[in-house]
Amino acid sequence: MSLAYPIARTLEEATRPGVKTARTQREAMTLSPGATVERLETSWLHLTEDEAAALVSAQGMEGPAGHLQRYEDTSGHVVVAVTWWKLADPKAPKAAPPPLPVPPPPEAPAAPDHTDDLYFRRGRTKPKRKRPADPNQLDLFDTGSGP
Repeated sequence: MSLAYPIARTLEEATRPGVKTARTQREAMTLSPGATVERLETSWLHLTEDEAAALVSAQGMEGPAGHLQRYEDTSGHVVVAVTWWKLADPKAPKAAPPPLPVPPPPEAPAAPDHTDDLYFRRGRTKPKRKRPADPNQLDLFDTGSGP
């Protein structure tokens, strides 16, 4: 059985039995015409042992699968995670889009870096003079014609 999540505007509505369910956001949009699916929301309910059992059993065997998950917190109390497709509230004003980032003003050209002067001004890195090759030395990598 695949995971199916309730489609609702509030958490209370998502935990009611018989609510519409969808596996994907596209399916949730199809099942709720005229509404906008904001996101897949996960909410946490701190319940007693009996309330958690009642909530899970109220969904029934034919209810959605995977949207209720039972956990325990560090104190051993029951916590139920409810995952549901959150519908946008049509009465709520739409949030203004975030402003575009303003590029920083151009910086003045940086002063030239003189770090190399610490190493090169005293001639410590001058190339060493090569001694001429000994004429008696055999050149193993000579590519010219030979005897």
